Amino acid sequence: MLMLGISSLVSIGLFGCGALRNHSLAFGYLAWNLLLAWLPLLFAIRLVAVLQTKRWSSWEAMAISLLWVVFLPNSFYMISDFIHLQEIRRVDLLYDILMFTSFIYTGVVLGFSSLYLVHLQFKKRFPNRTVLTLIAAILVACSGAIYIGRDLRWNSWDVITNPGGLLFDVSDRLTHPATYPRMLITIIGFFILLSTMYGLLWCGARLLQQIKTD
Repeated sequence: MLMLGISSLVSIGLFGCGALRNHSLAFGYLAWNLLLAWLPLLFAIRLVAVLQTKRWSSWEAMAISLLWVVFLPNSFYMISDFIHLQEIRRVDLLYDILMFTSFIYTGVVLGFSSLYLVHLQFKKRFPNRTVLTLIAAILVACSGAIYIGRDLRWNSWDVITNPGGLLFDVSDRLTHPATYPRMLITIIGFFILLSTMYGLLWCGARLLQQIKTD
């Protein structure tokens, strides 16, 4: 948690320096996106604490799990923020790439950290095949949410505040996915990317645990 906090402060610091150099608060949404990326980790930490004394089927654990699933895609959605890099003429593009990478890397690590905590809870309760299916389903949902957020401009709050409008907007795409090749490419591409990145993180974490035990 400490290093994630430090990394977040570094990102904010880079944004502040960039704002001074450019005399502009452009890209300020990166700070908001990073704040949203913290929510899944906070929900996951709370969920782990609740599961120590209650069953997953309890209303509190279910509510926290729902919030976690709804807000988790925000962490990975930040990868798509690279698309904004050349929208505005700035003093130093390379510096902006550095700043974007700092925000995005921190956001993605926050998301994967929360997924790792939930993954460990899955492993305590389900067989390996079920766990892998659940993780894959979560990453597919996140990939789909990235497409919905980037192309259709919906966000996590709309799942709660306007679920009917959201479902209406995506219903045709859900029922006729083949007619939207861009959607399929985006979802499949992000699923492969997120799965590979999380697989590396998981293997790295398990390797560190093995080294400690040896």
